[in-house]
Amino acid sequence: MTTAFIFPGQGSQVLGMGKSLAEAFPVAKAVFDEVDAALSQKLSAVMWEGPSEELTLTANAQPALMAVSLAVVRVLESEAGLDLKRDSAFVAGHSLGEYSALAAAGTFSIGDAARLLRIRGDAMQKAVPAGQGAMAALLGAELDLAREIAAAAAEGEVCEAANDNGGGQVVLSGSKPAIERAIALAGERGVKRAMLLPVSAPFHCALMLPAAEAMREALAKVTMRAPVVPVVANVGAAPLSEPDAIRASLVAQVTGTVRWRECVLAMAAAGVTDFVEAGSGKVLAGLVKRIVAGAAPVSIGTAEDIAAWKARKA
Repeated sequence: MTTAFIFPGQGSQVLGMGKSLAEAFPVAKAVFDEVDAALSQKLSAVMWEGPSEELTLTANAQPALMAVSLAVVRVLESEAGLDLKRDSAFVAGHSLGEYSALAAAGTFSIGDAARLLRIRGDAMQKAVPAGQGAMAALLGAELDLAREIAAAAAEGEVCEAANDNGGGQVVLSGSKPAIERAIALAGERGVKRAMLLPVSAPFHCALMLPAAEAMREALAKVTMRAPVVPVVANVGAAPLSEPDAIRASLVAQVTGTVRWRECVLAMAAAGVTDFVEAGSGKVLAGLVKRIVAGAAPVSIGTAEDIAAWKARKA
């Protein structure tokens, strides 16, 4: 098995995502109906009709992105004979995408994944008062340099590497003054570009500790099964299969660095040559291309993508 299925994170949401799948495939519509029921909210209507500002809210974007990813997987199973256990070596996801990966691999039910992501989104939003935190992307910086900049900029405040996305893209997260200092320092340290990100909270840093505690409580109450294939976890950049280890990793993920570059490299080192991004957008496919020389990842998020996948496999 040389294939890994990967699942996108926040920022990949777009109005209308998943609609073509729901219209073309009853199994996809069933996923969106299940998420709507789990949340007691017509989230699918927000996804397809807007307003976009409501979809972008962290508490909506996270379960919505999971829903699209799981709809893709269910359609591939029903229309193209996909069997993750047989056909893939690993699953992995970027931040919230790790929940999508785990739901796809059978660790969580779709309803439980939706409810967990709603709790996660709410808790992350509430962890830091509006305007006190920030995130910045450093383009043209590897992880070691980004960490040096973060340490120099902290000055007693929180400033940490939140995402190591690969291809010289590292995201810092922390208190707003520290992040602003980091942006200024980045220019002095030769970073090609440093910019504030339009996010509502400083994700994946120590300021998210209240959200981590909320997830510890929520995850303790949810039934978790061993995934049918190992999940390459964000914080350890290594495969996990044991539910208790996965639970601990998901708690640590809230405040820890998303080590996406290392996750992809670990899968490639284990023999993965084909990366399939299941869900909205093509962000992860772009990152994989920058991380693994010669990689040709595939993104599947629409009915047209499903048709192309079936034709390729025919």
